[in-house]
Amino acid sequence: MSGTVTVRQVTLGEDIPKICVPLVGATAAELIAEAEALKELAPDLVEWRSDFFAEVEDLTAVQETLSAISSVLPDIPLIFTFRSEEEGGERAIAKEYYIRLNQAAAESGCVDIIDVELFKGDDIVRELIAAAHACGVFVIVSNHDFHGTPSQEEMITRLRKAQELGGDLLKIAVMPQHAGDVLTLLAATNTMREQYADRPIITMSMAGEGVISRLAGEIFGSALTFGAAHKPSAPGQVAVAELRSVLALLHRSL
Repeated sequence: MSGTVTVRQVTLGEDIPKICVPLVGATAAELIAEAEALKELAPDLVEWRSDFFAEVEDLTAVQETLSAISSVLPDIPLIFTFRSEEEGGERAIAKEYYIRLNQAAAESGCVDIIDVELFKGDDIVRELIAAAHACGVFVIVSNHDFHGTPSQEEMITRLRKAQELGGDLLKIAVMPQHAGDVLTLLAATNTMREQYADRPIITMSMAGEGVISRLAGEIFGSALTFGAAHKPSAPGQVAVAELRSVLALLHRSL
């Protein structure tokens, strides 16, 4: 049932899940070096996790660094993400600055997608989606639970809410406490895909137990998976080369 979203040359929501690799450097120099190294890995998308960036509360530094990353990787779609501390990120910032930061990223001309957290509040989510769309930028509306795995019904409710608010891509990441939680996440993904979604969804169960969810997206309905180049941005991320190999194996088997 879910549809597709095409970001430059990359279409999310069809065939093999696309691979995104995070940039997690603390300085502009580190980020540029990471971006240079990604050329060889050739991921489908790159995500700048700006909460790792030491100067993230300096908009000028953020904009200059975005421009530098874009110059190194001009042909790879770029996701801009500030992951808040309450959702597993590296730091906390005021909501007012969170809005300004994401608006600035959308307006920079260097970003293809911004990530907006579902629980920032409906008005903020709608405001940032409108600002991004005015700039021709897509929006992931996301939720991350590093403490556990909600019920299947609750995860579907959150994904449906992200869709109702106007997100172009709907994302949820949860932490399993046991293997059954991974099955719950996969069941929620499949049900969302089959019954409710009219756009791509991105789901994952984190840590070691959840690795299967990062590999089996094509079967259950997750359109994007995150792989690690060097330092992972979340527990359970698989190295890009291994990830690509397993995704291709599963794709050939379907």
